Amino acid sequence: MAIWEAHTCLPLNPDASFAPLLTYRECGVRYVSINIGMDMTPLDQVMTVMAGFRATIAAHPQELVLATTVQALAQNSAQGLLTVGFDLEGAVPLQERTEMVALLRDLGVKQMHFAYNRNNAVADGCHDVARGLTELGRRMVRAVNDAGVLMDCSHTGRRCSLDIMAHSQAPVIFSHANPLALVEHGRNITDEQIRACAATGGVVCISGVSKFLGTGNTRPSAKDIARHAAYVADLVGVQHVGVGFDISFHEAGIEQEPPQGWDRAFWWPASAGYAPDKPSSYPAIEDWTLLPQALQDLGMTQAESQAVMGGNMTRVASQVWHA
Repeated sequence: MAIWEAHTCLPLNPDASFAPLLTYRECGVRYVSINIGMDMTPLDQVMTVMAGFRATIAAHPQELVLATTVQALAQNSAQGLLTVGFDLEGAVPLQERTEMVALLRDLGVKQMHFAYNRNNAVADGCHDVARGLTELGRRMVRAVNDAGVLMDCSHTGRRCSLDIMAHSQAPVIFSHANPLALVEHGRNITDEQIRACAATGGVVCISGVSKFLGTGNTRPSAKDIARHAAYVADLVGVQHVGVGFDISFHEAGIEQEPPQGWDRAFWWPASAGYAPDKPSSYPAIEDWTLLPQALQDLGMTQAESQAVMGGNMTRVASQVWHA
């Protein structure tokens, strides 16, 4: 089993340091999915970020390797390597072209969701007006399924996420989302969404963002993540729980803002609880080493905690990834 970090964020710059990923490796994590762009990220930036990230991975063959198959992941893990996959947060960089899905897959994108907080031509964001999955969105779901990419519903509107899960022919995940029943926030998901995800055979991966865990601006702990994981496990079964710390790493002197003008307040609206003077906090990478015991302290067996730590996401990837 590979310990599986379902989502984290390096600076969106081709020269970003991979030092955080080396820390993940030191803590025993063997797969990590890193963001290569969001809806506000123009396609040229997405492409240069992927090019830079691929070059950095290739330059560290004794430590890092680009994700391909689950079988290769198992071999890499046995050698102590950290396998790195890319994820796309939002469909705008797809340029309304379904064939873009397979192209990005070939460049290392292993999972994607269709909307980042706001609506677009494909899907609804969680902080926007509910419309449901569009006709283009239904074609995009088929493209994601056909390409062997993990269909993610994080940041997606509630009604739209249910549409996506109803249309998908493969298991669907939430790579970084928390139960609304524990913390009231627009980014958190309802029991209905959790059950629908489980019905596809998918996995809900608990986010480490303090706002979504209910710790305010205080750094969350492994116990905070375990509490949300236990809720999902009690609701739909431990086989449908994973972890995506969703840490946003920052690096002095590295520019990652989109090159053209954009409105930060639009993407993270104050009405939804975002405020520049109250930034989110994240768990430490080292909390991965504390998480098994935190899960077991809440009643999980060692085998169940291992499933949450990576076994469940490995199972889903083995069903989805191909070619």
